[in-house]
Amino acid sequence: MNLYNTASRSKEPLEVSNNLVKMYACGPTVYNYAHIGNLKTYIVEDLLRRSLKFLGYQVKHVMNITDVGHLTDDNDHGEDKMVKSAREQQKSVWDIADHYTRAFMEDSRLLNIEEPEVICKATDHIGDMIGMVETLEEKGYAYRAEGNVYFDIEKFPDYGKMAKIKLDDQQAGARVALDSGKHNPHDFALWFTRSKFENQAMLWESPWGKGYPGWHIECSAMSRKYLGDQFDIHCGGTDHIPVHHTNEIAQSEAASGKSPWVRFWFHSAFLLFDNSKMSKSKGTFLTLGKLQELGYDPLDYRFFVLGANYRTQLNFSDESMTAAQTARHKLMDKIGELPPWDESYAGAPAMERLDAPAAEIYGAFRDALADDLNTPKALAQLWGLLKEPNIPQVQKLTVLHEMDRVLGLDLTRAAGAHAAEEPLDDRIQQLIEERREARSARNFARADEIRDQLAEEGITLIDSPEGTTWKKNL
Repeated sequence: MNLYNTASRSKEPLEVSNNLVKMYACGPTVYNYAHIGNLKTYIVEDLLRRSLKFLGYQVKHVMNITDVGHLTDDNDHGEDKMVKSAREQQKSVWDIADHYTRAFMEDSRLLNIEEPEVICKATDHIGDMIGMVETLEEKGYAYRAEGNVYFDIEKFPDYGKMAKIKLDDQQAGARVALDSGKHNPHDFALWFTRSKFENQAMLWESPWGKGYPGWHIECSAMSRKYLGDQFDIHCGGTDHIPVHHTNEIAQSEAASGKSPWVRFWFHSAFLLFDNSKMSKSKGTFLTLGKLQELGYDPLDYRFFVLGANYRTQLNFSDESMTAAQTARHKLMDKIGELPPWDESYAGAPAMERLDAPAAEIYGAFRDALADDLNTPKALAQLWGLLKEPNIPQVQKLTVLHEMDRVLGLDLTRAAGAHAAEEPLDDRIQQLIEERREARSARNFARADEIRDQLAEEGITLIDSPEGTTWKKNL
């Protein structure tokens, strides 16, 4: 496999020891529902995980849950996001963390995101973080000021290398300059005490006083515990590059004395909303639940994300989402023409019986994934498979099953749907006609009521300029 490495700004071959890929991904901060921009990153990371396994690697995937320490500003200002959410919702921080962790895991399930081998909560690893901060202090990379512990970036000459930050060329902004305790405006907090925030609800005893960890130390300490001092791939969004991942590199390499800490940096591009970054603070905040309320299946959104290369900024709109939904429905309808799925079509014996046309398409699909997860080319091979008249239907199902190991779209579930499909009864036909009349009369409340009723019965209505069509949910 060749992957784009943010550290080198180029594609590089992925070579690992004992065929095992050790991978860490920055997980959610569980103070609110994940928006679909956040979820794009996790879909892409799931694509990477699935592709690695598909191509024959073993994977140990670690993801953290940030339930303390993430401030509203990455440069150590603002308040803890967990505390802010708890105050606004009049709940305890522990209840907030539990609720939104469960919500995130449910979103992941609906999107067919595989669960990592290790999911670790920050609050369960405070001792590991304290130990790492102590190591940094002993080695001279950390200092105490005004009750807090900071990392001294001037002691780490390669600070900002991956992000290509030149500190001499930067002028500290007003927000950065506010912290008088720092030797350098770009030094970052490893541990906060009460001297920073008097109303912090989550506090632990430490050598520096009762307090809580900085956000950046969490990932370094937990990845070190489960993956060691050095590992293969670190994932996250591009917004993490200049601050969070830059600080992780500095403290991790300073603590271990080993470089590089991570061999490949894998970053997913933003999802844009009206050509600007999707953001909770700006109000451009769409959740998976909201998409479902608008009539989209979670796998419509997964298909939308897979339609572009992970390093390409996707612009979300009603039109682009509807186009993805329509394309996925057409795909599933095409698969519905195949015979029903049978487990005997899967596995090595079935793959060994592939004729040349099927084997060629399968090989091209693998090549597309091995070339930096080129999903547009991979999906083109999927369509080519279904349209190729010289491939037996059972062989199409065999290759389809293999492709879906990566795509995660529940493709074989649709096989045989047309053969098993029954005609709509007169009652449903009458409801569809009544809805058409209601829309013509601009009685949209009744039209929506009928749409919801049919949705509960497994019928999806699709409106277009040419009229309304329907389909049974697959």
